Amino acid sequence: MLSEHSDEAAALRFLVKAIGSIGLPRACAIDKSGANTAAFESLNEALKTAGSQRQVIVYRSKYLNNIVDQDHRNIKRRVRPMTGFKTLRSAAATLNGIEMAHTIRKGQLGAGCPFAIYASLAA
Repeated sequence: MLSEHSDEAAALRFLVKAIGSIGLPRACAIDKSGANTAAFESLNEALKTAGSQRQVIVYRSKYLNNIVDQDHRNIKRRVRPMTGFKTLRSAAATLNGIEMAHTIRKGQLGAGCPFAIYASLAA
């Protein structure tokens, strides 16, 4: 998720969006970011206030999320030579295009996607 600020509010918005997509995790590995830590503390406090017995266990480690970070290498490699983005909208459009190309290259779209159908007809 792209955001103008990497603060607690942005981390909490991302966390709520992720939970809406995949559900509440039992545990999560994060880096040493204070914003992510604060977002998980807010989430656990909200769960406690709502009367839930469930809490998200947070592992703070510099290396536990390396597998996820490795997937972003392609984006970092392409964006680094650029001088930066002027607007959040142009950054989002560029990053979405890079991510889509990477997803297609990794074969994660499945056989029913329009690109896979087009590629099979073109071959």
